[in-house]
Amino acid sequence: MDKFLINGPCKIKGKVSISGSKNASLPILAATLLFDKPVIIKNLPRVRDIDTMLNLLKSLGSKIILSKDRKTAKIINKKNMKTFASYSLVKTMRGSILVLGPLISKFHKSKTSLPGGCLIGARPVNYHLSALKKLGMEYKIRDGYILAKSNGRLKGKKINFPKISVGATENSIIAACLARGKTILKNCAVEPEIKDLTKFLSQAGANIKWSGRTCTIIGVNSLNQTSHTVMADRIEAGTFCVAATLAKGNLQIKNLDPKIINTEIELLKKVGAKIKTSDNKIFIKGPDKIKPIQNIKTKEFPGIPTDLQAQLMVLMCKSVGKSSITESIFENRFMHVAELQRLGAKINIQNNKALIEGNTKFIGAELMSSDLRASVALVLAAIVANGKSIVGRVYHLERGYENIENKLQKIGVKIKRLK
Repeated sequence: MDKFLINGPCKIKGKVSISGSKNASLPILAATLLFDKPVIIKNLPRVRDIDTMLNLLKSLGSKIILSKDRKTAKIINKKNMKTFASYSLVKTMRGSILVLGPLISKFHKSKTSLPGGCLIGARPVNYHLSALKKLGMEYKIRDGYILAKSNGRLKGKKINFPKISVGATENSIIAACLARGKTILKNCAVEPEIKDLTKFLSQAGANIKWSGRTCTIIGVNSLNQTSHTVMADRIEAGTFCVAATLAKGNLQIKNLDPKIINTEIELLKKVGAKIKTSDNKIFIKGPDKIKPIQNIKTKEFPGIPTDLQAQLMVLMCKSVGKSSITESIFENRFMHVAELQRLGAKINIQNNKALIEGNTKFIGAELMSSDLRASVALVLAAIVANGKSIVGRVYHLERGYENIENKLQKIGVKIKRLK
């Protein structure tokens, strides 16, 4: 297993280009199962989760032609596709459950493994299943597989999600595109990645309208050939913004619409970062002294994303005073705390709240990643720590950050990979 060796503290300076969004690419790739005609998806990030999803599509019978840089995929579906999503592919990534909706909608049957992914809480798939059931899917769970079928086409229904769920919203939207009649989804997640998915489907002829957290879909018989460019990764952008704020950086972040991380930018201004934005760039200067913030709370979009909680915790460790972070999305998302404590962080966990002392002087140490976002938080801490740090299990990082060590090296971080 590869590790990263980081020599801190580092000064961050220069330009960084944001890759395509992993969390937008996964549902869009899953939705390509609905098509009879070829589809072209551009600006895919080169990360492990995307390879997993492409391999899953191949196993179902899609032909995938990748460009030289592997960022554009042309996807051509066979007449007779398979409908079995095996555990060996699905176990590494929770996003694989997103093939269930399109398989049922298009082929009226599916055997899909229950998903794996990061160990950050229960994250059950019951919202996915109950929504698809209302659209006409029958299912049973046996030996870790969802055995599902429908009697012909799904039928439009009114569905009110009991809790806002990104994955269940995506699966239901995709499934409803080819259903008979009108589907009204209420209490939807409205993350930019979901809007990117509906933009892609609408370009192909799907009939989708948004009003607040309500999404109305009128089913069509088939979708047209189309090409789509995936939006920029707002979690990667937010991570680099935190890095610049943390390390007194002077950074230009390009290739994204700054509006997608408005909430994060406002928060970083409060801690003292100087930030200017243009059409597709962010200019950010980190402060000499980081101000603490009480009561940071993760929330569904447009709130602070749970995927940035670990990075913000590192930032608050370096602030001059006490702060707190409440994790309201996942119940098991403080696994990075013990590792940050090894570097010298003073953090006290009370249920889903982290109380952070601040004024931490991080000292380099050997560290272990537990999940995707926790691992990048350890890298950030190592960047501002005194001395050498080794971050293990970097495969977690590679699930969601394209070429991270290269990007960090270019902006002044002393980081190298140990095989």
